[in-house]
Amino acid sequence: MSQYIERYQRRRLISSYFSVVLSIALVLFLLGILGLLVLNTKKLADHFKEQITISIFLKDNAKTVEIEQLQKSLALAEYTKSANYVSKEDAAEQYSEDIGENFVEFLGYNPLKNAIDVNLKADFVSPVQISEIAEDITSKTYVDEVSYDQPLISLLNDNVKRISLWILVASGIFTFISVLLINSSIRLSIYSKRFIIKTMQMVGATKKFIRKPFVWTNIKLGILGGLLALMALAIVLYYVNANFPGLNLFQDIMVIVILFVSVFGLGILISWLSTHIATQRFLNLRTDDLYY
Repeated sequence: MSQYIERYQRRRLISSYFSVVLSIALVLFLLGILGLLVLNTKKLADHFKEQITISIFLKDNAKTVEIEQLQKSLALAEYTKSANYVSKEDAAEQYSEDIGENFVEFLGYNPLKNAIDVNLKADFVSPVQISEIAEDITSKTYVDEVSYDQPLISLLNDNVKRISLWILVASGIFTFISVLLINSSIRLSIYSKRFIIKTMQMVGATKKFIRKPFVWTNIKLGILGGLLALMALAIVLYYVNANFPGLNLFQDIMVIVILFVSVFGLGILISWLSTHIATQRFLNLRTDDLYY
């Protein structure tokens, strides 16, 4: 009978520890994902901004030398990420593939113009700056038109600001919730041992002596939960980087290291603080209050 009770108590203890480790790991993992979003918000925004293309259409009488000079000057400009020349023949071929019909044969001539497609650096993708760049390029006599999606640029900039704000707000709220969840899990695990705590106190054990094993146990659980969370974060980070190499997530290794250390340290800190507060609460309770 005593062996059965002992096995039952051991299973309960393992189950309690497992639930604490799992809750810490899940909360820290989600917190780490949110941290990655916060740290990479600008990088994600820059990635999408740099996909916007400005098309510079050239007049039919533009000389080859003028076109080459313009392309080189654009490639060297501080606002340019890339500048590619697209002949009207290549443009017609691409457009025919898109619509599934050879429109040049139907019309009898190619209405498209030679063009230079420019992708700007993210810091220069704003309605005001692009307007100034377009105005400067349009002033050249051999440039026919500068075309870009102005509503899309305005919408993109507005959405980036809005999303950045909400991510910061969500980070603050989720951090607070994370602390509460981990604290609740640890308090529940200590609650099941409240009678042991009070018995030790009644036989003369000091509060520090009683608190120490609980604190160390939950710090170890916090370390284990943190390691599991970091392993899951590393897998997600590797997967995202493999499928979206343009984001260059591993470009700033130090930022990732700081994030991982912060998540791991936060798990240990919350575990220590929650255990200290929970044990102190039960140490200060009267014996009669332990039953409620």
